[in-house]
Amino acid sequence: MSDKLILVLNCGSSSLKGALIDNHSGEVILSCLAEKLTTPDAYITFKYFEHPNVKPADRASWFNGRADGDKHEVSLSGNHDHTGAVQALLDELTTHNLQNLVKAIGHRVVHGGEKYSGSVVITDDVIATLEECIPLAPLHNPANLTGIRAAQSIFPELTNVGVFDTAFHQTMPEHAYTYAVPRELYRKYGFRRYGFHGTSFRYVAPAAAQILGKNVEDCALVIAHLGNGASVCAVKNGESKDTSMGVTPLEGLVMGTRSGDIDPSTCSFLAENAGMDVKAVTDLLNKKSGLLGISELSNDCRTIQEAADEGHAGAKLALEVMTYRLAKYIASMAVATDGIDALVFTGGIGENSNVVRSKTVGYLGFLGLTIDEKANDATRFGAAGIISEAGKTPAVLVVPTNEERMIAMDTGRLAGL
Repeated sequence: MSDKLILVLNCGSSSLKGALIDNHSGEVILSCLAEKLTTPDAYITFKYFEHPNVKPADRASWFNGRADGDKHEVSLSGNHDHTGAVQALLDELTTHNLQNLVKAIGHRVVHGGEKYSGSVVITDDVIATLEECIPLAPLHNPANLTGIRAAQSIFPELTNVGVFDTAFHQTMPEHAYTYAVPRELYRKYGFRRYGFHGTSFRYVAPAAAQILGKNVEDCALVIAHLGNGASVCAVKNGESKDTSMGVTPLEGLVMGTRSGDIDPSTCSFLAENAGMDVKAVTDLLNKKSGLLGISELSNDCRTIQEAADEGHAGAKLALEVMTYRLAKYIASMAVATDGIDALVFTGGIGENSNVVRSKTVGYLGFLGLTIDEKANDATRFGAAGIISEAGKTPAVLVVPTNEERMIAMDTGRLAGL
């Protein structure tokens, strides 16, 4: 194992995800998930992973004999905020004599506005910019800043790096990111399309090109990152040319609890007819819509598929609306890429749901896209490969994403490791 480990942190308003990654091999040594932060019931769970370069004797010393996949839960009731979670993480590392091997910390940051087109070392100026971006991501950036400050407090000697969801999409042309509203809104408030999931798209694009036997600089790809949050991206010659999410992650596809595209007059319609204010409508569209809203059952695609197989009408409709909308967006992205070399599925649903992939590609035969059902059924649970019919183009691929690895790579590079 390398003596240079990268700690990757991803903070939500009441959660903290972490991964300790070997900067040399990219292997995860330990991961953690802190939940219910800011409440007395807060706790953090640690998970341990086998590592090919760790000797059995060292593993026994570091992890007290815990095996691959073992979990260890610690209460945070005495210090139940993000700083307490990072302190608990440091305590866990210290217990296993790993604390001195951590050389830098990488942070997932949702919104960098127009300021950042790449990852950066976090300074006071960067923090000030992230604070300025809070109106663009009021739910995410404050949590990301909380995580950054907690890490700086607990690990004061380490370099912190910010890796932005929005940065990859800064190559979108002006006509792709501009809304058809008065330009004054852009000049005053930065009101434009930004896109998200950029770290995932940036990882997946070259991996997909490699499977095709091409350089990413010579590829036209449409990548569908499908999870509880979902978006598609048109990647041409390694650059984002368009994407489905907008000024917030609500625009675009049907997601787990998000509506995706909807008539802008929805707010006034619901205000006049349902007595809802802006906050209530925003909450409805972000947390009660999507698969959950249509099915009236669940936001989990696995549950939706199982229920649809059993004949649940709402689940069947939710699955059809989701895949139909997805197919329409994929087709539209072909405009931005000027043709498609490959359609790529990634993210939890994209990597594992052969049903969603099959239904989606079924709408896209006019683009020449096909699916080999045997290959589609086999390419799940971490497997990568081509799932279209042999010799047919454009190809259809599955490529597992690894955002933590991408963050660790950027962090190691910028920290000089």
